[in-house]
Amino acid sequence: MTILVRLGGLLACLLIVSDAWAQGQENGSAVVPPVAVSGYVFLDNNHNGVRDVGEPGVKGVAVSDQVNVVVTDEKGFYHFPALAGFGCVFISMPDGYGSVHGYWQKVGAATASIDFPLQRTAARTSFSFIQASDTHVSEKTLDRMQKFRAVVDSVKPDLVIITGDLVKDALRVPETEARGLYELFQREIGKMTTPVWCIPGNHENFGIERQLSLVSPANPLYGRKMYRYYFGPDYYSFNYGGCHFVGLNSLSFEDLYYYGHIDSTQLEWLKRDLAAVPLSTPIITFQHVPFFSGVLSMSAFKDNGFDRTVEWEHGVQQYRHVVSNAAEVVAILSKRNYPLALAGHHHMQQKFTMEGVQTRFEQTAAVIGPSDEGGLQHPSGVTLYHVVNGVIDEGRFIRLDR
Repeated sequence: MTILVRLGGLLACLLIVSDAWAQGQENGSAVVPPVAVSGYVFLDNNHNGVRDVGEPGVKGVAVSDQVNVVVTDEKGFYHFPALAGFGCVFISMPDGYGSVHGYWQKVGAATASIDFPLQRTAARTSFSFIQASDTHVSEKTLDRMQKFRAVVDSVKPDLVIITGDLVKDALRVPETEARGLYELFQREIGKMTTPVWCIPGNHENFGIERQLSLVSPANPLYGRKMYRYYFGPDYYSFNYGGCHFVGLNSLSFEDLYYYGHIDSTQLEWLKRDLAAVPLSTPIITFQHVPFFSGVLSMSAFKDNGFDRTVEWEHGVQQYRHVVSNAAEVVAILSKRNYPLALAGHHHMQQKFTMEGVQTRFEQTAAVIGPSDEGGLQHPSGVTLYHVVNGVIDEGRFIRLDR
C-alpha cells in the first residue's frame, strides 16, 4: 500500500489526521471520530456486491476520506490508520470500470471495513459528456428538468456533469422544505439513463442565511452537511476515457453569506489526489462558482443584501461570485496537463482564454431558464463536449428552448 501523504512516515500522517479532526474544515467539522478503516477494491465477477473467493483486487485505485488519499496495493487492499474527513470514504473511479453500489460509502464511529465492488466496462479513447448547471429544482419547475432530460436522451452522451445549484433553495428555508427539495432532485436525477456526476452550488448550503431560514448552526445538517448527507463527498474525482475529472466545492461562508473560495483542507486533498495521477493525464475540473467571470463587469455593484457583490472573508472584502483564491488553486493545477475548467453560477455561457495559460475557463448556462444579466438576453441550455485521445473539442451549446 502506498500512502500519498509523505510527511515523515506514519506518525506524521496520524498527526495530520488528528489536526484535521481537531480543526475541522472551514464551514464543516468532521462528523465521525478518527477510526481505522480498511477494505478492498475488487472485481465483482458475479455482481453480488460481495468479495467471493477468486474475485481479484484492483490495483492502483485512489481511495480518500476527503483529507488523505491512499492507493490500493496488488491485492486491491487499502488502509487508513486513522480516518479523518466528513463521514464517508470514496474511490476515484478508475478508467475502464463501473461501480456496483456507488463510488462512496458512509462511515460510522464503529466502521472498520468498507469494500468497493467494481465491474469492467469498455475501454474508451473517445467519449462525449454534457455539462449542465443551475437546475434549481422545485415542484414548479419540473418542466425544465423534462427539457433537460430530453436533450440528454437525444444526444446520448457517455456522462452528464451538473455544476451546482441543484435545488431551488436550501439557503433560506427550514429543514423540512430543504429536505423536500433535495429529495425531489434525487428523484428527478434518478430518471436519467446516463451516469450523472454532481457538485454543490451556493443553494445547497443549508440554512446559512439564518435571518430567513431560522435554522440553528447546531443543526446536524447545517451548511455543507446536508449535501454530504444526501450525496456524499462534496469534492471528489473520477477517471473516464483517459481523463481525470475533479469536482470541487467552490463555496465557503462566513456568518450569514456565502462566497467563492476553495478551502485549505480541499486544497491539500487536491494535491494528494493529483499525486496519484500520471503527469500526462488531462485534468478537467468542474465546480459551481467559477475561477473567473465576465459577469462582474455586467452587473451592478452591491455591498449589502442577499445578492451582494462582495463578502467579508476573514476580515478582508472579496468578490463573492468568483473564487477568491483562484490564483492559488490554478497554480496547483497548472503544473499538470490542465486543458479545461468548467463552472456555472452566472446563468450564461462564457468562455475565457489567456495568453500563456493552457487552460480554457468555461461556464455553461442555466437549466432553470434564460437570463437577462446586463440587459442582454442569455438563453437556457447545456454544453456538449467531445473528447478524442485526451483532446477536448470547443464544445457545442444546446438550447433548451427552441
